[in-house]
Amino acid sequence: MLAWALRPSPVPVNTAHVRVGPFVDSVVEEGRTQLRETWNVSVPIAGYLQRVDLEVGDSVEEGAVLFQLEPSPAPALDVRTRQQAEDNLQAAQARLQAAQANLETARADRRFAEAEYQRYRQLHQRNLISTAELEQRQNQRDRLRALENSAASGVEVARFEVESARALLAVAIGQRSEADQPVLQVHAPVSGLVLTRYRCCEGSVSAGEPILELGRLADLEIQVDLLSMDAVRLHPGLDVVITGWGGEPLAGSVRRIAPAGFTRTSALGVDEQRVPVIVDFAGELDRGELGIGSGYRVDVEFVIWEAEEVMQIPTSALFRHRGEWAVFVIEEGRASLRSVETGRRQGLVSQIVAGLTEGEVVITHPGERVSEGIRVAPDE
Repeated sequence: MLAWALRPSPVPVNTAHVRVGPFVDSVVEEGRTQLRETWNVSVPIAGYLQRVDLEVGDSVEEGAVLFQLEPSPAPALDVRTRQQAEDNLQAAQARLQAAQANLETARADRRFAEAEYQRYRQLHQRNLISTAELEQRQNQRDRLRALENSAASGVEVARFEVESARALLAVAIGQRSEADQPVLQVHAPVSGLVLTRYRCCEGSVSAGEPILELGRLADLEIQVDLLSMDAVRLHPGLDVVITGWGGEPLAGSVRRIAPAGFTRTSALGVDEQRVPVIVDFAGELDRGELGIGSGYRVDVEFVIWEAEEVMQIPTSALFRHRGEWAVFVIEEGRASLRSVETGRRQGLVSQIVAGLTEGEVVITHPGERVSEGIRVAPDE
């Protein structure tokens, strides 16, 4: 009885069961929505601005009149200003010709790629070429089609620059329109929404002064600044889950990982190396119907790896022992030291590759009182 009374009492411990279930290795970070491209519409020449009726959020069509300019009450136009206007017009016309030439070249390349793809598809149907060769031709065709669309956009932009340069020259040489009509009308370069209105009221404006900023919600994307050690685990095309925006989770994918990072000081005063990662929404979503705009906060989960049947335990049960990972397993009321081989780790859960079996009980947060063979009292 004396020996029984003096023997050490069991050490109380926290425990967890080894279980097999779904496991997701992901990185969750806060991001901000932004537009891939925006258009700042500014005043081409100095003049007198009429009142801008457009407001933030208004929709405009390509070619619509955004605002109108009149000559300044006391214009100071001289020979030098006229010569500059003529030079700007010639440069704009040269850019337009170059853009049209690029468009014709892109169209010819696209037509050739389309013909090559059709020919390779027929060969593939006859089992004369591999599927990889057919997909290579298809990717080449899609890339040239995108280049053609980009060249067409360049032609439209160059044509708009020529029209603006002609209007500037008309004002510089003193041409006036009919009575009670503005000298210059500035048109929308693209169809989209008014994002920012820098100036609304009438008054004199200088050349280059911004008036409106336009954008298209169809070009909405997300920028996430990830820690560099997380960014190296990603790759373009990786699936993501977008949450925290106020609705149901949305799907997306990584489009671009920036090759250069930057330093940001956290709220705790720690310098962190961050890398910008650009995420695209998946599929054709109606951004206007969802209510998402530019500058909105979202949560982005980068799904790096996932599986359905993975053995896992709480990360708090792991510790280093003689250079290896180990855990304490409860066997017949005593702590048994066992080496394990770990895999992926996600937050508070770690994957176990070898060393444990499903259903065993491990000790979490083992303290200094827990050692090999000691009696333990698991929590209930």
